[in-house]
Amino acid sequence: MLLVVLQIIVIFFLVVYLYNRLTCGVMESITCLAGKTAIVTGGNSGIGLQVVKILASRGCRIIIADKVDSEKSKREVINETGNPNILTKHLDLSSFESIREFAADIKITEPKLDILVNNAGVGAFYDQTTKDGINALMQINYFGPFLLTHLLTDLLKKSSPSRIVFTSSCLAFTTNLSESLENFKNPETSKWSIIPNSLIYTYGNSKLATLIASDEIGNRLKGTGVTSNSCHPGACRTNIFVTSLKGYNFFFYFTEFWNFITSKTVWNAAQTTVHLATSKNVENITSNYFWDCKPFYKPFLAKNPAFCAKLFETTENIVGLKESEKIVKS
Repeated sequence: MLLVVLQIIVIFFLVVYLYNRLTCGVMESITCLAGKTAIVTGGNSGIGLQVVKILASRGCRIIIADKVDSEKSKREVINETGNPNILTKHLDLSSFESIREFAADIKITEPKLDILVNNAGVGAFYDQTTKDGINALMQINYFGPFLLTHLLTDLLKKSSPSRIVFTSSCLAFTTNLSESLENFKNPETSKWSIIPNSLIYTYGNSKLATLIASDEIGNRLKGTGVTSNSCHPGACRTNIFVTSLKGYNFFFYFTEFWNFITSKTVWNAAQTTVHLATSKNVENITSNYFWDCKPFYKPFLAKNPAFCAKLFETTENIVGLKESEKIVKS
């Protein structure tokens, strides 16, 4: 009996492994990006760094926006692509003050912005509170990119046609958000006996909100030449979840093993983001959600107009947008 169970487990993991290797979407665009400028948040490592490398290899001028010193990554990109037009700027998405300082600097120093990739994020077990009094996971993954995008919208419109890409997740389908939006700013986390603070739902909430915000921004910017789309890059072998599980040995090693079996390489995971940022096939498409370079079914709440409008308005208030900073549908 034990042998049969082991065989079933091995077959299961083999099927999962083969499925994930055979279904990776590959971006087919060969668009030249010479003369274009892109900002990639979280571009110092992981999927973000891979996106930077691919865009840089097309001749794009890149601003790596990250909380940590990205000079080493900058040199790596320049050495691998031969593109010297790589800059680094400090951006801490857990601080509204830092976001506003970054945006103000960009608007002074950059005459144009063609591509904004909201890639930065933290994993599902990141349980802290920011100095703005907001759950850190929600602020870094959602509220911060929301504010940043609004502050850079005028520059994106000035540079049109231009594109906004938001990194969402398949876990946008795993959410406990209700139509009342209770605990949206500081969600209460469930308590597990092994992992004290499980934030799986909070992570899902941040990614669902990201998807909805991308749709709403895209709808409000129709007719301006600026598009906004979101994507699930796919499970990827990065440290976004693993680092937050250190100390919980079983889950840490299980996650490492699961990543090895199921996850894409960073090159594979970057494909959909780059597709949305560059492909001529999506140049007039906005407010869509993509998996593996193709449009995908959206979570139920993302198709509820009243809920989406309420979430968007609530977010505007939480991040402290001035009336002049809000995106008004033309």
